[in-house]
Amino acid sequence: MSLQILTERIANILGTDSGLDATAKFVTDEGVLFVDGKSVPNSVSNKDAEADCTFEVSVKNALKLIDGDLNAMMALMTGKLKIDGDMGVAMKIAETFGRRK
Repeated sequence: MSLQILTERIANILGTDSGLDATAKFVTDEGVLFVDGKSVPNSVSNKDAEADCTFEVSVKNALKLIDGDLNAMMALMTGKLKIDGDMGVAMKIAETFGRRK
């Protein structure tokens, strides 16, 4: 698994205007992924910037979450996912990823 694949997958899910209206950062075992959902078009990069909500998760588990192969609540309870910051943004991210299909 690679951070580049995760970055591309998240960029495809968000599109140009996800309506997220927030920033999020994914801190992974391979580096950082920053989502700027405030700008239109939305942008996804690997810069390390301040975000409204930060997710700590391995690239492998992040991809499993996106694919629906790992339940977010279970990941939180087992320590595979940690969330810091605005929980409203975390819910918006979960909703945005849920619309991907």
